[in-house]
Amino acid sequence: MNPGASAVWGRAEQQDFRSRVRGTLLGLAVGDALGAPVASLTLEEIRAAHGAEGLTDLAPAHGRRGAITAGTQLAMFTVDGLIRAQVRRDTGAWHPPTDLHRAYRRWLATQHEWGPDERRKEDGWLAREEWLYVRRNPPGACLLGLGDETMGTLDVPRNPGERGAEAAVRGAPFGLLVGWEPQLVVQLSVECAAQTHGHPVAYLTAGAQAVIVHALARGEGLDGAVQRTLALLAARPGHEDVTNALQRALGAVRQGMPTPGRVEELAAEGSAEGLLAAAVYCALVGEDIRHGLRLAVNHGSDSAACGALAGALLGALHGETALPPAWVAELEGRAVLLELADDFAMEMTQGPALHGPALASTAWLARYPR
Repeated sequence: MNPGASAVWGRAEQQDFRSRVRGTLLGLAVGDALGAPVASLTLEEIRAAHGAEGLTDLAPAHGRRGAITAGTQLAMFTVDGLIRAQVRRDTGAWHPPTDLHRAYRRWLATQHEWGPDERRKEDGWLAREEWLYVRRNPPGACLLGLGDETMGTLDVPRNPGERGAEAAVRGAPFGLLVGWEPQLVVQLSVECAAQTHGHPVAYLTAGAQAVIVHALARGEGLDGAVQRTLALLAARPGHEDVTNALQRALGAVRQGMPTPGRVEELAAEGSAEGLLAAAVYCALVGEDIRHGLRLAVNHGSDSAACGALAGALLGALHGETALPPAWVAELEGRAVLLELADDFAMEMTQGPALHGPALASTAWLARYPR
């Protein structure tokens, strides 16, 4: 299906899609919040602080339990940008990477300004959420890459040596474009990742996360989703580190009971491809979502990023109702995440009824200005 091609959604399909969208965003945020308190600790330090089993429940970070980091903030603005891109199709000025860049620049304003500027009506509703105007360990690559209006591209990427996992964390929402062909999902994700993370390993890892989520959101299993991703990446220059890491994750599943040591080995000292491999492994071997997320954060690499990557995969696979309710209940910004997820689902399934040429909702266009 081409991007923007009309599709007929039955009620059951809409409900399943909304559940997977909610699951992806809430799962990402819950994994992020679970890993945030131990993101900079070694496994030994985690055990010393939380007991022999490591971290097993939400713990305080940034002054509260359930606090999200910049990874979730950027994922939220990714969703906002994707909705805005769809709304702008009606104007004939459709270039999604530009719309995502504008969304990321709105996130950047939350890192520098005291609060929302009510005079900027073009910012839309998300940028007016005051609680988002906090710094939660924003990645330097994102601050630098978005620091001026010049948009990075695959030909001229920003931060060409940057191999971090932050672009992959915000890659999951691209996978929720279930009406797009997988090749186009990969392409858009890598183009937008290159706006801050210009090394091929970083932006291809973001593309891999997006297309795995895409397959899951379409109802495929995780193993098959990874196999599909390996086939798609094989045609892209510089894919070897990413595909090798994913193959190691699949191979590790057959090596017996999961252990923190195996997760740490896959995480490869926090490289983007390593953290994705660890997240895939945890999602594959976890007895349930709670177990998978605990595995994803109890190691000496970036626990918040790995938890977010694994949480997005598990949420897309199982839907929102499978997430641990006690963790979701304490999640910072839960109401806004749900509102954003439902807006995305509505736009993707009923967009023409909201802003088509024959009619338009002024309230919707106020939320997502063209």
